[in-house]
Amino acid sequence: MHIGPHELPNRLFVAPMAGVTDRAFRQLCRRLGAGHAVSEMVSSQPQLRDSRKTRHRLNHQGEPGPIAVQIAGTEPQVMAEAALFNIDAGAQIIDINMGCPAKKVCNVWAGSALMRDEPLALAIVEAVVAACAPRGVPVTLKMRTGWCEAERNALRLARAAESAGIALLTVHGRTREQGYKGAAEYETIAAVKAALRIPVVANGDIDGPEKAAAVLAATGADALMIGRAAQGRPWIFGEIDHFLRHGEHRAPPATQAVRGWLLAHLDDHYSLYGEHLGVRSARKHIGWAVHALPGGGTFRAAMNRIDSARAQHEALDHFLGELAEQHPSWPLPTAADPLAANQALFELDHAA
Repeated sequence: MHIGPHELPNRLFVAPMAGVTDRAFRQLCRRLGAGHAVSEMVSSQPQLRDSRKTRHRLNHQGEPGPIAVQIAGTEPQVMAEAALFNIDAGAQIIDINMGCPAKKVCNVWAGSALMRDEPLALAIVEAVVAACAPRGVPVTLKMRTGWCEAERNALRLARAAESAGIALLTVHGRTREQGYKGAAEYETIAAVKAALRIPVVANGDIDGPEKAAAVLAATGADALMIGRAAQGRPWIFGEIDHFLRHGEHRAPPATQAVRGWLLAHLDDHYSLYGEHLGVRSARKHIGWAVHALPGGGTFRAAMNRIDSARAQHEALDHFLGELAEQHPSWPLPTAADPLAANQALFELDHAA
């Protein structure tokens, strides 16, 4: 699997998710089996480059390459300049966001709203590719199937983007109107893959090894991108990779191993954000990991009242230690729909 000159260890990608896929989480997913990770979406607006949020999102210290940064915006020249800014800061791949369904993004005609204005969308692709090509930096694109059921134009826009020089395309199998509701459909992704020569990545509702294999078979995609299913379960990449390579399930991880992974992630998270912000932003990651476990709901509620990094770390350590005594292998999620449960927690945390 290649993106431009970059060879990847496998075909499993971590989806860019604002407020989730920061450096600490990307590195955790990579250590546990992901072959590629794309940064959180960053605005192309120059006045936002020195904001605290953008500085955190552009922190790639110690991150293995290739470093991929996703940019969002509506002005071709500004997007091109943002691409060059990020290349100077270490980006080796630039990804264009035409898939974000968030209202605050779409209301300014960025993200998936760009799919409603194909000439502007193509002008952005052309400007970014033209800026990146002299640096030898490939440009990728993430989109949805369209704005709504009546405006499903992914195939047409994908063909135009390939002609403009895109190196790889990711398609989330939903319209912007769907958000994350309903089921992802893969027929559109299959049609895009059949029409293009560049690699195509399938995204949407991939929550386990069997589903991963089924989506690859249904779409013919070159790779898979996984988002919500990795929240609280970052070892899903290793599980899927093992299944795709060997045709059998890997044994579930030891609870003590999960304990080590999650505690190490906390330490990395604190090092990125500092104690005050780190403790608060870590709560969602902890919530995703424990919400389906015995006593997880009660523990999550108590965790939200802890304001100290040391106390938070010790509380999680104690909770997982007791869990390991009762369950040597990590318990499988008991929620009826882990994806829906994680999305509900994500929305709750962001609303707060």
